[in-house]
Amino acid sequence: MKVLVAVKRVIDYNVKVRVKADNSDVDLTNVKMAMNPFCEIAVEEAVRLKEKGVASEIVVVSIGPKVAQEQIRTALALGADRGILIETEEKLEPLTVAKLLKGVVEKEQPQIVLMGKQTIDSDNNQTGQMLGALTGMPQGTFASEVAVDGDKVNVTREIDGGLRTVALNLPAIVTTDLRLNEPRYASLPNIMKAKRKPLDTTTPADLGVEVKSTLSLVKVTPPAERSAGIKVDSVATLVDKLKNDAKVL
Repeated sequence: MKVLVAVKRVIDYNVKVRVKADNSDVDLTNVKMAMNPFCEIAVEEAVRLKEKGVASEIVVVSIGPKVAQEQIRTALALGADRGILIETEEKLEPLTVAKLLKGVVEKEQPQIVLMGKQTIDSDNNQTGQMLGALTGMPQGTFASEVAVDGDKVNVTREIDGGLRTVALNLPAIVTTDLRLNEPRYASLPNIMKAKRKPLDTTTPADLGVEVKSTLSLVKVTPPAERSAGIKVDSVATLVDKLKNDAKVL
């Protein structure tokens, strides 16, 4: 069974994001970049499926500039077999990403497509669902547990009321949630081995996809600075502050 995992290059979640002085975008100058945390969970789940003998090959795909090879190499060091970079310098919308992934799916014919439920830079939570619509593949979103059973995959989903388990016919798309697993760290020998693993580069034009933007970024503003708290000397004062100042009572 072949598993395709989509990963994205984003700002490291430990880094405090800065906004450009003109509020035109996020400032990426000298900022540490990393793999999207939800994508790390997807890679880990694919590796676990391979360790169980369910998956025979893990293919990692990323879309972005040439430097996105770093995140693919990270996935290869974690246990993936080969990588594909769809190289483009353009800003991408979820629908364009879904169209590009559809081209990869048609070429690779994976049985399972794993991806994070969202990325921490845009938080759209749209690409997996759009890919499902474009390919006609069933989808299990917000997965907290994945179990392959013959020609089906059982996905336990996190919903508002608790958990729901769905059985999807393969091939299927699964988007991963935080509680699915805890990603491992790559060992130094595996990092060295990853440098020798195959990584192919293609372009949107090769996949027959025109990269165009239908959205325009108007303004980016940082969140408002939080004011310092105060100490109160009695419960009565606390209740008064909550009722009259914070207006939460």
